[in-house]
Order: sequence, then C-alpha cells, then structure tokens
Amino acid sequence: MRDRGLPRVRCATTTWWLRPRLHRRACLPCRRHRLGGASLASPVRGDGVTPDVSVDVGGLKLRGPVLAASGTFGYGTEVPLLERRALGGMISKGIFLRPRAGTAPPRIAETPSGMLNAIGLQGPGAEALVRDYAPQWKEWDFPVLVNINGESASEYGELTARLDGVPGVAGFEINISCPNVEQGGLYFGNDPRAAAAVTDAVRKRTKLPVWVKLTPMVSDIGVIARAVESAGADALCAINTVVGMSIDLNAYGPRLSFRTGGLSGPAIRPLAVHLAHQAARAVRIPVIGIGGITRAEDALEFLVAGCIAVQVGTATFANPRAIAEVHDGIASFLEAKGFSSLAELPRYLPRD
Repeated sequence: MRDRGLPRVRCATTTWWLRPRLHRRACLPCRRHRLGGASLASPVRGDGVTPDVSVDVGGLKLRGPVLAASGTFGYGTEVPLLERRALGGMISKGIFLRPRAGTAPPRIAETPSGMLNAIGLQGPGAEALVRDYAPQWKEWDFPVLVNINGESASEYGELTARLDGVPGVAGFEINISCPNVEQGGLYFGNDPRAAAAVTDAVRKRTKLPVWVKLTPMVSDIGVIARAVESAGADALCAINTVVGMSIDLNAYGPRLSFRTGGLSGPAIRPLAVHLAHQAARAVRIPVIGIGGITRAEDALEFLVAGCIAVQVGTATFANPRAIAEVHDGIASFLEAKGFSSLAELPRYLPRD
C-alpha cells in the first residue's frame, strides 16, 4: 500500500516508500531483487550446489562474510529474533574495563542518507559483560568478538586480560578511535605509534584473534594499517564512522549534546570503499569492510575492492533483515556468475 506524500526512493527492482526518518520505518522488502540475473530468494547454483561463502579471517573461520557491526546489535539480546543462519559473526557494543555513562541526550541525529550518533560508548563494564552476556554467546553457533576500548594502552591490555579465556568471547576488535588521555586527548587511531602501542598491549594479553578498527579521520590510512599489522593485528576493520555535525535551526545550535557525532549509513559508502581498498593494498592481513552497506551490491563492492568480509550496522535500523538479504544476495551473485565459492570472486587489488 502506498503512503501518500512520502518521498520515492528507488532500488534496483522495486520502489521503496520511505519516510525521511531513516530508522523509524523499515524498508518494504523487495519481492525479487535481482543481482546479475539471480534472485535473492534462491541463493543456490543452477546445478543444485550452494556457493561456498565461508571465509577465514586471520585464523577465525566464519560460515559467511557478513557480520553484525559493533554498536548496532548491543550485546546480542535481540539475536534470537533474527535469521541467525546469515550471521557470520557479531561484534559486541563497545566496552570499557569499568562502567561508563556515555554522553547526555540527544545522542542521535538523523541525516538525509544516514545518521549521526554520539553515544559516548556507554556500557556496563567488563564484569557485567562476563556475568550477563558472555554465557549467552557461548551457546550460539557463530563467534562473538568484543569491541574493546580504553583511555590508555595499559587499560586496553588490562581489559583484554580480564576477557581472555572467558567462554563465549571469540576474539577482540580494538576501537582505536578513543581519546588517549596520556597524550592530551589525541585519538589513538590518528598516530601510528599510539595505534601500534595499543595493538601490542592487547596482543601480549591474548592468543585470540585481534582485529583493529581503523578511523577514517587520517591523511594516510595505509600508515596506520601497517603500524598495527606490525604490532600483531590479525585483521583490520575499515572504517569507523566519519565525524560530522548537524545544526538545529530552531535552537541555533548542534542537534547533538556532544556537538559532533559519527556519521554512518549510505552517505559514507564510497569513502569507506576507498579507504578499505587503501588499507587492503597496504597490508597482507585480511581487511573487513564497513560503511554504508544496505544491500548485496554494496557488500560486493567492498569484497572486490580487496576485503575478505563485511560488517552491516546502520542498515538494520531501517531493515532488520538487512544482514540476511546481503548474505543471500552475495550467494546469488556468485551463482549467477558461475563461481562455486566466494574465494573465486575477482579482486581489484593492485600492489604498488
């Protein structure tokens, strides 16, 4: 049924009627969304063989290349309601060693093609994670990595030591977009030496997979990528949100209490593909692409650009089935192109 007065937004095969508020209304699902002639509804090869979409990310084997991004799934309490078959893995909401209140509201501002958030990494702390959430994770059939944060390299290391060996914790995603209080509030992710120091502190405390989530707010992402690779990272995640700002014209001031926030959603995808590609060219370890993925074609851009897997986040606010649709669409694309596995997908990854 058509909503009167709502803007029309076209996808590849059908018309979506969306409200201007991205996460207040779910997209109407496509009945048949074609990728290279294949239907999302039937990700099976013509010869009856399902394409193999499993991947190995630095020793961590995933049944599929699509993961739930940190911050958009909380600590996983909603996972039982989702189509878990499509989840390659999940990254938890960011956690500090101790409980953290986060920023004051308002924390979210909607944008024409995404959203700004300034949650401030609110979280219950490591002890609550171990007590309340990890026991659930160990029962699931996909890995959960914990997004870890700290205000010093030593705090990252201490947090890692507390979580290492906890059943249900499959690895760590280091968020280096946190302010380094030891260096006057500069972000770890902007300085290759600081980024390497954090990675080294985590690496020394665990043998589990260590992924590093890179910030886009740098002049050369390859320099940071090589620094954390040398410090022991098993994989990179590119990119985190882009710093942005939105003004309330009635209040004559910022919409967010923190003034600025992290921009996510389709608006950042071309930038994210570029930076993920640059990171992949700079290192030998795997890169997981993040940023503005809402459909399979978006994910495939990251994969062809050199990523081994992707994370989907903001899209799930508008469409809870986004991860399943992206997963199935990738399989359908492989089928249509005659590939028996994701490993056969051509990659554009020239080395200088």
